[in-house]
Amino acid sequence: MSTSFRRKAAAIGFAVAALTLAGGGIAVAQPSAKAPQAVVQPASRATNTQPPVTAESARKAKAALKAGDASTLATATYYTVVNANGTKVRGTGTVIKYGAGQYEVQFGVNVSTGAYLATISSANACCIPPAGEATVAPRLGTPNAVFVQTYNSSGVPADLGFTLLTHTF
Repeated sequence: MSTSFRRKAAAIGFAVAALTLAGGGIAVAQPSAKAPQAVVQPASRATNTQPPVTAESARKAKAALKAGDASTLATATYYTVVNANGTKVRGTGTVIKYGAGQYEVQFGVNVSTGAYLATISSANACCIPPAGEATVAPRLGTPNAVFVQTYNSSGVPADLGFTLLTHTF
């Protein structure tokens, strides 16, 4: 009985060693030809950079901070509902539209260390919004703003309405 147990243990040990070596070889293997860029990252998703901050945007951001709440110790949650054309429907903040699917929402407080959540939405109570995606990030160079990009369901930048929730700490 002990002989069969030793044989099974040796076989299992050998199998584990073989799988470990094979797995390591697969992880280290590299393709000989570089994959085309279009396969790695679709061209429609290549707009992952924010447009530069304009002088008008910087002026509005400074004015919003000056007029806003100076307290940074309390937490707060803000919401903004935005139409596809960049007009604010309700909520707080000032909306600036840059290009197809590119929006900046400015607040009266520093939100750079906050948490952001955006979803495609419709301001009309009657309608379900079109399929799509929304991405959010702190606005580069503007501590009181959030940058939002919207895409259609194919991943192409598109003007879509959205709701943004911003929680500051």
